Amino acid sequence: MASIKDVAAAAGVSVATVSRVLNAHPSVSADARARVLAAVEALDYRPNAVARSLRTDQTHTLGLVISDVLNPYFTELARAVEEEARALGYSVIIGNADERPDLQDHHVRNLLDRRIDGLLVSPTDGGSPLMLDAVRAGTPMVFVDRWIPGVDVPVVRSDGSAAVRDLVAHLCRLGHRRLAIIAGPAATTTGSERVEAFRAALAEHGIPLPNVYIGQGDFQAASGRRVTEGFLDLPEPPEVVFAADNLMALGALDAVRARGLRVPDDLALAAFDDIPWFVHTDPPVTAIAQPTGELGRAAVRALVDRIEGRVPASVTLAARLVVRRSCGEPAPEPVPAPAAPTQSPSPVQRSTS
Repeated sequence: MASIKDVAAAAGVSVATVSRVLNAHPSVSADARARVLAAVEALDYRPNAVARSLRTDQTHTLGLVISDVLNPYFTELARAVEEEARALGYSVIIGNADERPDLQDHHVRNLLDRRIDGLLVSPTDGGSPLMLDAVRAGTPMVFVDRWIPGVDVPVVRSDGSAAVRDLVAHLCRLGHRRLAIIAGPAATTTGSERVEAFRAALAEHGIPLPNVYIGQGDFQAASGRRVTEGFLDLPEPPEVVFAADNLMALGALDAVRARGLRVPDDLALAAFDDIPWFVHTDPPVTAIAQPTGELGRAAVRALVDRIEGRVPASVTLAARLVVRRSCGEPAPEPVPAPAAPTQSPSPVQRSTS
């Protein structure tokens, strides 16, 4: 692998001149710059990233702390973040908080120690002192999916309130009136926001949300199963369970099947956060889909704007309802097979004598 000294020798200039060219210093003559760039291309020279970071005080590395790497939503989000960062010349180091504030702060601390240029976080709680200190210290930061209220950091998220209204209206058209929710942690903005959106949507149809129909989950499958078991034990179980994330929905599905019951015959099920698996369950799950890839890409662009001295705005994208068959929806009409083409009789062949 060529070194900076090799480039200097090939171009007939000093190492310092090569360094100035690579860092776009204006004091280099046009002739010297052309010779250096030609030597760089001929030798396929790649500057050492660590050395460059020491000179520029930048590592071209972003940190991403996600709430749960096993959640397909966050897996897709992380992939979009990594792809967009790479396109903009940055690498990404990912930390998995596993829905634990202590692990979240562990990763934030480690990433800051690695001198990352900026930090993307989906907070697991409502106010980490470590993150607040990082914001006050001027660390470029963007919240993605979740946020900490009152903290002056750009937020890139989706708004599911309209999709939740669409879901409740859809359930009412199907004749459901006893609707329950498996809520996420109240300490997270998404946990509290989805419950309030569900309550407000029910109120528009004159349907109450009694406390016994609000089950406290933690965005993990086990909590979805536990809460659903509690709903099924009620003297008057709900007709529909709305799980506020995909893993809790899978836990709810497990609880129903463990009792020998069926969705939607015995209990209808809907979920927030659509995932590819939902089209393969029996029946396919009606869900609210977030524009996950767009969120990840927008979050990276906002963070790079902060790093490069621009002032990004917060971004809110709309979620949408995807109707399938887990809430008692009628099965789609079978598509008739195309009719076999009719063959015209072969023309009579005339013999000639």
